[in-house]
Amino acid sequence: MKNTPFTQNHVELGAKMVEFAGYNMPVQYSGLIDEHLAVRNAVGVFDVSHMGEFWAKGPKALEFMQRITTNDVSALKDGQVQYTCLPNGKGGIVDDLLVYRFKADEYFMVPNAANIDKDFAHMSAIAKEMGMKIGKDFYNASQDYAQLAVQGPLALQAMQKLTTTPVVDMTYYTFKVIDFAGVSDVIFSITGYTGSGGCEIYCKVEDAQTIWKAVYEAGTEFGIKPAGLAARDTLRLEMGFCLYGHEIDETTSPIEAGLGWLVKFVDNKPFIDREMMQQLKAEGVKRKLVGFELLDKGIPRQGYELCDADGNIIGHVCSGTQAPSLQKAIGTGYVQTAFSKIDTEIWVKIREKLVKAKVVKMPFK
Repeated sequence: MKNTPFTQNHVELGAKMVEFAGYNMPVQYSGLIDEHLAVRNAVGVFDVSHMGEFWAKGPKALEFMQRITTNDVSALKDGQVQYTCLPNGKGGIVDDLLVYRFKADEYFMVPNAANIDKDFAHMSAIAKEMGMKIGKDFYNASQDYAQLAVQGPLALQAMQKLTTTPVVDMTYYTFKVIDFAGVSDVIFSITGYTGSGGCEIYCKVEDAQTIWKAVYEAGTEFGIKPAGLAARDTLRLEMGFCLYGHEIDETTSPIEAGLGWLVKFVDNKPFIDREMMQQLKAEGVKRKLVGFELLDKGIPRQGYELCDADGNIIGHVCSGTQAPSLQKAIGTGYVQTAFSKIDTEIWVKIREKLVKAKVVKMPFK
């Protein structure tokens, strides 16, 4: 099991540690609800150093990015970030990831921790076909970086204390390379996976402890708290954000997952599965990802069956929880398209009992 540059910090803070994506990660510190509400109302810090970091550089970088991803990378300008996914050649998703444009011929990618090796193998095969050199034009830099996600409505105000570069008013899905806490060449981005605002701080591993200490000192007056994987999951679920291995995987298409906006059928973009995606969009899908809230008591869990009023199976739960900010049970799941309209009643099978729910719009309210 791998450690991040911050593992010892988590242990010293008394975090409950678990194995996640091959890493020794904090699942919670003071408690799920306390950490969740700290992020919603003030500022919380997540160690996300387990996430991957890839680079694509050189004269074929843009062509490569347009081939492997569904979104239109050519629409990016320097300093912008894009959410996208990697189609697998069978209509499914290899991974979802972020793409940062540094230059017209230089792109930084952030894949999911559990998929780093799989993604790199998939993307390397395509890079080789295009004549790119692995290790030079396309390479895996995941071991070089530490990353903290500082999230919450007070996060940017706190982090502004550590840099002379203006960051408080940065636009969503942009980034800057700045001097931060006395450390140069820090990638400071505004993407977020909690829906509460905040930033991501990428630094070299050797600078990780300097950044950690500075972030907590700067955030003290704002009530900063460390937060673990459990709160990260409930926060993203309240927003209806997809999590790989739950809402999306090798068997789900972005069209089914409500991510059709990531699929751009523009000129000069012969991406993998383009024709298949066009057909799905034109003909419609047989199932759709929906959000739902329980009308009766119970908590939906991944894998639970979703049923109609007669108990016929119409789908399955992808994610579910008792939402700390909303104080009600919510979930996501795939259902037959006929049951996907807002306010449609569905039932979650919990311990052989059918528990009533209804389809609702996401983000959850």
